[in-house]
Amino acid sequence: MLYVVSGPPAAGKSSWIEARAKPRDIVIDLDRITRALTGPGAPQWNHDPIASKVALRARYAAIDEAVKHRDQVDVYLIHTMPSETWLTRYQRLGARLITVDPGEQVVRERVQAMRSSAMDRVVTRWYRHYRGGEAHPAEAQASRDW
Repeated sequence: MLYVVSGPPAAGKSSWIEARAKPRDIVIDLDRITRALTGPGAPQWNHDPIASKVALRARYAAIDEAVKHRDQVDVYLIHTMPSETWLTRYQRLGARLITVDPGEQVVRERVQAMRSSAMDRVVTRWYRHYRGGEAHPAEAQASRDW
C-alpha cells in the first residue's frame, strides 16, 4: 500500500508515519533524505539549496522505485502540498491520501518555536490553498522532540 501523507510543516506527518510504519516499510521523507546526504552538523530543516536540489532528485528516484514494491511492503511518502498532477498519479497508484493537521494555531506555535520564519509562509500557503485527503488530526503531543 502507498500512503501519501500531507499537511502543513510541523503538523506531525513524520510522527504519524513513525507510529505506523514497520521496519521493512519504505519511508520517503525529503527532510530525512536531505539529512542523509549532508555532513555532520547540517540543520534538520531549511537546508542549503544545493543539498535540497540533490535530495529532491533522490526523492523522485526513491518514489519511482518504491511504488514498484508497494504490494510487498507499505510505502509512506511525505508530500506536504501535492499538485493536481501528483495527486492524479498517486490516485492511479491506488494510494491512500492522509492529511495530518493538528490545527493552524498548533502548527504556527511549532513553526515559531523550531523552524525559520520562511516556514511561516509555507504554513500560510498550505492553509489557504491545500486541504484534502483523509484527515487525521494530530494528538496534543508534539510531533517531534521539540
